[in-house]
Amino acid sequence: MLIGWPRQAARHRPRGGSIRGAGDKPGFARPAKAVAIQTMPDLPEPMPAATLVLMREASVGPPELLMMERTGHMAFAAGALVFPGGRIDPEDHDAAGRLPGFPDAAARIAAVRETIEETGIAPAIVPEPDPARVRALREGIRRDLPLDRLLEQHGLALELGALTPFARWCPNFRETRRFDTYFYLAAAPAGAPEPSASAQEAVRVFWASAADILREIEAGAAHAIFPTRRNLERLARFGSIDEARADAVRHPVRTIIPWVEERHGRPHVCIPEDAGYPITAEPLETARRS
Repeated sequence: MLIGWPRQAARHRPRGGSIRGAGDKPGFARPAKAVAIQTMPDLPEPMPAATLVLMREASVGPPELLMMERTGHMAFAAGALVFPGGRIDPEDHDAAGRLPGFPDAAARIAAVRETIEETGIAPAIVPEPDPARVRALREGIRRDLPLDRLLEQHGLALELGALTPFARWCPNFRETRRFDTYFYLAAAPAGAPEPSASAQEAVRVFWASAADILREIEAGAAHAIFPTRRNLERLARFGSIDEARADAVRHPVRTIIPWVEERHGRPHVCIPEDAGYPITAEPLETARRS
């Protein structure tokens, strides 16, 4: 019996009889065997959140992703590599009501707002703002001014269709904070300045390919929580932003809730086989939850 991980209903378990896991050799398949995991009735309600996988084409090789390394004092994912993002605020819902056309508009607005605040890059905005306007937007967001009102003041507008839905994760990890997070893809603005970290939230913000980020994690120079790592592995398969968007279309977004299964005598954290992820299981002892 594992304490701290809930047993998921059968519909969340992978289809088929074998799954490749983190650490397996290519082509090696593990037989899956579900075990009863104690249900945790006292899990906190998940907080709605949104994150943005901002991508830019590289002169050579696969596209680069914008990543942050969180400060060590954060309540969630302290010191971890993450994509820009955060909670969906009531003001995001208010703005969504003024921007009809997308049922998930509040999540898209939150993803853009958090990216501006945390990195100083302003995606999905037309016309593309110059550096002075981006700085003004960032300062206004830090003062808790609604993003759509700030854009209106500067003659700008959100282009919510520039965001491509990519994933939705709601882990049932027994942590003090749980998030129900929407993931979106977007291309970086052509004239985007170099990113700059928000000192309250990150020690660095940088561009790198998904493969290079994973190598940094494998080498022990950085770490990432389970959902971030699975998404990096998925993103590492793409040679262009268009390939990533096409894959998102092939795999309609559904909520991914990891569960634990025992395989070969070891508990593994698992996700469905058919959601577009190349690695769908990792030993419990190495799967970072927060």
